[in-house]
Amino acid sequence: MPSPVSQHPLSDAPAGAARPWRLVMEMALGAVALLGLLVLMGLLTSRAGAGVSPWVATLALASYLGMATLLWRALRRGSWPQAGLGPANRITLARAVLVALLAGALADPELLAAQGEWLFVLALVALTLDGVDGWVARRTGSASALGALFDMELDAFFLLVLCLALLQLDRVGPWVLAIGAMRYAFVAASWVWPWLAADLPESFRRKAVCVWQVAALMLALLPATPDMLAGWLVATALAGLAGSFAVDVRWLSRHR
Repeated sequence: MPSPVSQHPLSDAPAGAARPWRLVMEMALGAVALLGLLVLMGLLTSRAGAGVSPWVATLALASYLGMATLLWRALRRGSWPQAGLGPANRITLARAVLVALLAGALADPELLAAQGEWLFVLALVALTLDGVDGWVARRTGSASALGALFDMELDAFFLLVLCLALLQLDRVGPWVLAIGAMRYAFVAASWVWPWLAADLPESFRRKAVCVWQVAALMLALLPATPDMLAGWLVATALAGLAGSFAVDVRWLSRHR
């Protein structure tokens, strides 16, 4: 379970005068990049006799706009950063573009099945960028809780998308959704028991479990992975995640 403790800043420059137009342009460039990737995917899949359906493009754009809207609302509650999102969070936004593209593919199960290797590569790039933005943030020597939240919520959505893809491909049973839903169930539980919303200390265990979840789900998505092995990989990811949540809930309970 990702920690609410800051991992990288929402802005790599001090907050100051309102510059919302910079943020609008950066988010708009993300949408343009997503459209470009959709066109490229359409060209690649059309050669194989498939193509990208309008539903794929619609769901991908809706996913990106939803993430951008949530980020915008979070920014409005604070101070507008002078330098826009900053380098670390621009990388996170680029990762959001890739995750939105993967989410769009859920609208076409045939595309998921036919282009499994390409989608795996996209997911691998998104996973790699998850480490790159943290490295860039450490190089800047600054951090913010809001920037960490952006990264954490994107991780949670990424996991949910991978779980839904596995379910659509019938690689594993509906129980795989427990991985994607656990973070959201935890947040819902914190509305009933507010002590669950307290900050958690940094934990290598939590980060390792998060990386293994994504890696296991991605490997399970590969067409070359046997169904039995795919089920085993996902089961280990679920077991690790459940154990990590149990440890964190116990810690929060003791420190409320």
